[in-house]
Amino acid sequence: MDGCEGSVGGIRVERDVLNELRLDQVAGRRTCSFRPSLKERLSNSVRCSVPQLKRWLLTWVPVLSWLPRYSIREDGLGDLIAGISVGIMHLPQGMAYALLASVPPVYGLYTSFYPVLIYFIFGTSRHVSIGTFAVISMMIGSVTERLAPDAHFLVNGTNSSSGFYINEAARDTYRVQVATASTLLTGAFQVVLGMMRFGFVGTYLSEPLVRGYTTGAAAHVVISQLKYLFGVSPQRHNGPLELIYTLVDVCALLPQTSVPTLVISVVSLAVLILVKEINSIYSRKLPLPIPIELLVIIAATLTSYYIHLGDIHQVQVVGEIPSGLLPPAMPDRGLFSSLVGDAFAVAVVSYAISISLGKTFALKYGYKVDNNQELVALGLSNTVGGFFHCYSVTSSMSRSLVQESTGGKTQMAGAISAVIVLITVLKLGALFEELPKAVLSTIVFVNLKGMFKQCADLPLLWKTNRVDLLVWVVTFACTLLLNLDVGLAVSVTFSLLTVILRTQRPKYYVLGWLPGTELYVDAQTYAEAKEILGITIFRCSSFLYHANAELYRQALEEKSGINVNKLLKHKRKRIAKEKREAQKNRKSKQLRNNAMVVIPTNQPAFSVNKETEFARQCGSDPCTDSASVGQSECVANGNVNWGFQDEEDTCATSTRIHMSSQSSTHSVILDLSTVGFVDTVTLKMLKNIVRDFGEVDVAVYLAGCQVCVVQHLEQGGFFSEGVCKSKVFPTIHDAVLHCLMLKGRELPSHQPIQDLTCVTKL
Repeated sequence: MDGCEGSVGGIRVERDVLNELRLDQVAGRRTCSFRPSLKERLSNSVRCSVPQLKRWLLTWVPVLSWLPRYSIREDGLGDLIAGISVGIMHLPQGMAYALLASVPPVYGLYTSFYPVLIYFIFGTSRHVSIGTFAVISMMIGSVTERLAPDAHFLVNGTNSSSGFYINEAARDTYRVQVATASTLLTGAFQVVLGMMRFGFVGTYLSEPLVRGYTTGAAAHVVISQLKYLFGVSPQRHNGPLELIYTLVDVCALLPQTSVPTLVISVVSLAVLILVKEINSIYSRKLPLPIPIELLVIIAATLTSYYIHLGDIHQVQVVGEIPSGLLPPAMPDRGLFSSLVGDAFAVAVVSYAISISLGKTFALKYGYKVDNNQELVALGLSNTVGGFFHCYSVTSSMSRSLVQESTGGKTQMAGAISAVIVLITVLKLGALFEELPKAVLSTIVFVNLKGMFKQCADLPLLWKTNRVDLLVWVVTFACTLLLNLDVGLAVSVTFSLLTVILRTQRPKYYVLGWLPGTELYVDAQTYAEAKEILGITIFRCSSFLYHANAELYRQALEEKSGINVNKLLKHKRKRIAKEKREAQKNRKSKQLRNNAMVVIPTNQPAFSVNKETEFARQCGSDPCTDSASVGQSECVANGNVNWGFQDEEDTCATSTRIHMSSQSSTHSVILDLSTVGFVDTVTLKMLKNIVRDFGEVDVAVYLAGCQVCVVQHLEQGGFFSEGVCKSKVFPTIHDAVLHCLMLKGRELPSHQPIQDLTCVTKL
């Protein structure tokens, strides 16, 4: 073999050419599976023992694994500071986001308490802050306002100029029932999916889709809060183009703007933006971020209380906040049927947001987040919260960043933040009854900054991946125009379609050999790659399945230059022509035999004349045909009679047509290294390729098949008398060497087989 003996520090690797049969022998392929059967797995799952019970508890209740080892000295101070900081943020955000959910603000405080405690017990992320979130609150709000619009609660009254007024108490009570029923159903979906190990469901929402969706949802949040900023009451719209209609109504009502409300909004907005920028700029110098949201709420509440903004200036205020916690109650089960679709959408979106944030922190700090357990933890938080008058929750980016930056290291910080909220609900809730709703809206506005900064993804996606850019833009536009639920469904469908279309339009390559190696690369991309004469090595950049199987066949014929249908048609014509010629020769022979008579020696001219007459009847020249009588006699019924065949003319009269003479390709190697499974359509397509190419004398080989692919081929009956496992090779190089050894005599002198022997330099 021609190797690399002169290389310094090289490693010479030599081996025999292996096909799949030989590989099974050399590698000792196991015929039995070591995977437990379904019966064994079920029996093991229900078998109870002390070690298994302990393992089960530690898996499903993670707090039992880390709380006994909790170090107060190392983690206590950081978690305490982080818990207080996050708890202070929970108060204004909980009340503000409750407005997005169209429920009274106190229910936002409940939502900031119960689910946080549940996640503390069952969650696996150490840094995320579970609770209210703008996008999820907006999704819940769209459901509550659709099922409980203001028009359903109009009652007669003498205090209203129109003769009707809205019974806000009845409306809010029913909206809370809708929100809690939706939350319970959302939690049930998440728990079931988590128990069934469906934690991968969030992967169907790609990062561009989630970021485009949350940006579009943030635009909905902004438009929904304009009525509180300007103190107007636009008509509620549902369905597609809801955002456009609401914006038009708000603009039409601008002449009716409440000046005191607008002043409060502008001042609060300016103070919040200024101080938050200071927090951002001096984050490394400040021991704790300035709790400006809480300070603004306190200041606005005091101002409203002493100058009577609600009574005298008609500024909308929070209103009555009951002290204490409400007893648990079962949500209205009659609402479940109308909430299934919305609840499932909230379940998927909230989980996708939470798991992406949790994995970000886990990657940064080197610990593992269990996808399925996170889904169960989030589901239990929502399920329990549904009984305790909460609405759906997920992780908050702003609170999680504060929890991390202030030294939080475990979910103990979340438990401490829940204690802060509990104290507020029990003792301090009534103090915020005079808080203007416009202040809560400005808090929502300012906290949407991070979502709108996601628009900076567009230039980066334009440079890196324009398909992802298209997904981002389409998701944003659909969410903006088609509302949150329909927009999400359309966006997920579009995202999956881009994946399907990319598999239907993959890149196809003809590979060339890189001299001195066992590597085969795209011959068009790499100048040094040499195509091997007579061998076409074909690769597809995608996996094969029913949607792209026919396209694969077409690309193979195009790249290899072998038009199978045309060659088969030409072959059939040649065979038909030879049959006609054979029949003509048989007829000629029969006529000649009938005309042959024994000529006496004294009458030579008669024999010659008779033979000449016979030749004229046959339409041939007797001088030429007499020399080929032996050849004519060797053809019978379209087959070659070798007893009468001259050795020099063996191939001349055979009915077997070697189509490879019309095409220089004698072997095609299909690189299936990108294929992970084989469905029935693909299996049939591969069978047809091997059969049809074989009919035009082009051998087809498979290379780079994974073990699972070989098993699928075996199960599908791919291997038969016409296709044996010896045509399947573990590498392209093995297949090439096999082809060269079979066709070695046809190779040009400048490309000996020795140049391609299986020698590798490392």
